[in-house]
Amino acid sequence: MMVKDITNWRSLGGYVGANGKKVKENMLFRCGQLFDLSLEQKEAVRNKYQIKQLIDFRGADERKEYPNYIWNGLTYITLDVLEDAATNQASLDEIISANGDVAGNMLITYKQLALTNSARKGYQQFLLTLVANPVPTAFHCFAGKDRTGVAAALILKCLGVGNHDIFTDYLKTIEARSKANNEILKLLKGKLDAVQLESVKVALTVQPSYLECYFKTIKQNYGDFDNYLVNGLKLPTNFKEKMQGIYLE
Repeated sequence: MMVKDITNWRSLGGYVGANGKKVKENMLFRCGQLFDLSLEQKEAVRNKYQIKQLIDFRGADERKEYPNYIWNGLTYITLDVLEDAATNQASLDEIISANGDVAGNMLITYKQLALTNSARKGYQQFLLTLVANPVPTAFHCFAGKDRTGVAAALILKCLGVGNHDIFTDYLKTIEARSKANNEILKLLKGKLDAVQLESVKVALTVQPSYLECYFKTIKQNYGDFDNYLVNGLKLPTNFKEKMQGIYLE
């Protein structure tokens, strides 16, 4: 279910995880930034979805330029997962100013989301927070596609959801962002040439190869996902069991 016009908003609930149990509804929501919301949208995140915790993967400049809607009683956590990244193709400003091979830069971004200190520390804190404070939580970056896409994949993988469903959820972003992306491209028309516009168009969406690159990087550097959780993200060895006990039913 999507809130009217909140870009890329969706629940992770309903997917089948470990032991045939389903991911709980009304607990974990992914989205784009909660900037410039209508009264109806504010009402929805506060009361319809009863979001109690908001986790923001954006950098300081993004947060300043596009401040989130924050309300009393909300726990708001910022985790800049790309702080250490040499190549960052995830924020709007970086997308617009990037030169050259957009798809290649996206793959580099996903490798960095697996390996850099800021990403590993950020995703560690993110997952530990979900276990320590299991309340209805929304998490996002600028577009809700890359930093957020990895975060959603981490959750689903920890919960034992199959790869097909993990990629299905990831690729829902293509349709979910189409309207917002068209608006961005319309605003940039006249400011950028045709080649630059095409690059921005590519960078505003997702490809299966990006998330495949993330998991491949984990495999190459850590052997398997469980080892990545323990040695890459420094999570307790029983972390997956804890997550499954909380978020599966």
